[in-house]
Amino acid sequence: MVKKSHTPSLTPAIISANIPSPETFNDGLPLPRIIAFDLDYTLWPFWVDTHVTPPLKAKDNNAKSIDRWGESFTFYPDVPSILLSAKSTNPPITLATASRTSAPDIATSLLKQLHLPSASETGTSSKASSKRAYDIFDYMQIFPGDKRTHFQKIQKASGVAYDEMLFFDDERRNRNVESLGVVFWEVPSGITRAEVDRGVREWRKRKGREQGET
Repeated sequence: MVKKSHTPSLTPAIISANIPSPETFNDGLPLPRIIAFDLDYTLWPFWVDTHVTPPLKAKDNNAKSIDRWGESFTFYPDVPSILLSAKSTNPPITLATASRTSAPDIATSLLKQLHLPSASETGTSSKASSKRAYDIFDYMQIFPGDKRTHFQKIQKASGVAYDEMLFFDDERRNRNVESLGVVFWEVPSGITRAEVDRGVREWRKRKGREQGET
């Protein structure tokens, strides 16, 4: 699949954490117990194994990371709001990563350097109140290979049934996780709140969970 080139001028995503959460997180209807995300071109607009050259250095209060050549890397704009609001549901949604990158160390470094603002912030950030993106994920599977293996590891570690999982990914080939029972939602232009809502509604439709539970 041909990808557009990395655009280092993307506005740091951390400033948009005060935007509303996905509608489906607050509508009172059932939610997946686990929501998993791919990394490259799903949570951020680049491939870590081809676009990023270490060493990396956090900048702007960990809103972005700069590589050896001065290129800037950060999340898609809606990502902080999505991740933080997932942890504000009752009960909190379990979050996971499922990435097949061949540069897991770089991906992990970026997740540790990129911070999310506290839920109380409204557009400003500080190191004292921010949280590493790395720490918001309950399960992390970052290694090359078939993503069914990633989900088998997530299921074994969590004990959560596959049909209680929703996976967002930009590559259609990874739809094969549906053979396990995971619901797959393709995000060809990266994750947004609207894509989260579409994915959650598809999960509800497939699982017959479109009505409130009593």
